[in-house]
Amino acid sequence: MIERRPFDSLGGADHGWLNAKHHFSFANYYDPARMSWGNLRVWNDDEIAAGAGFPPHPHADMEIITYVREGAISHEDSLGNKGRTEAGDVQVMSAGSGIRHAEYNAESTTTTLFQIWIMPTERGGAPSWGAKPFPKGERAGQFVVLASGFDTDADALRIRTDARVVAATLRAGESADYDLGAARRGYLVAAKGRIEVNGVVAEARDGLAIADVDRLTVKALDDAELVLVDAA
Repeated sequence: MIERRPFDSLGGADHGWLNAKHHFSFANYYDPARMSWGNLRVWNDDEIAAGAGFPPHPHADMEIITYVREGAISHEDSLGNKGRTEAGDVQVMSAGSGIRHAEYNAESTTTTLFQIWIMPTERGGAPSWGAKPFPKGERAGQFVVLASGFDTDADALRIRTDARVVAATLRAGESADYDLGAARRGYLVAAKGRIEVNGVVAEARDGLAIADVDRLTVKALDDAELVLVDAA
């Protein structure tokens, strides 16, 4: 089963400095049919104006993954961590027992990103933050793991949950396979480009909710950039 969720059907709000689209119920957007997908709780498609951002605020008991699509995001938190994550790279915050953080677009142009929240396997624990650049060539024509709760994914950023976040870049006409497993759930979004997944066509920024599928075959109909959450 692959359900296409068109970008125009997503919830969201335009706050001026932030134009946000929500794949799942979030803030003032509520849809009982779109509360979560397995342990994937939030997938926000955010456009943040230059010089704007989220002031310090708290989180607890959530794995928060930020994938930057254009521009960059600058992070500060109550642990003293500071960092700047650029387009195509990823940062991970394990909120654990509690953390405060701020995220700002310190650039001169709009920053666009996906913010993904996955429920942790266990509550509590010490909070942490990390970021990593992923050279674009490493995921050209294939999926690579960006963040993972599995020990076998040694090169990925660590998250404390039964899930992984993977990405790929494909040229028009190229295909890539991903072995999801029929017992798992997947949620896939093309940051750029039109794609076809097991016969289902999706436009850029549409969501594809996937269940009961062993293997995904993704074909790029245009040059495409893909992000997939493999969820429990």
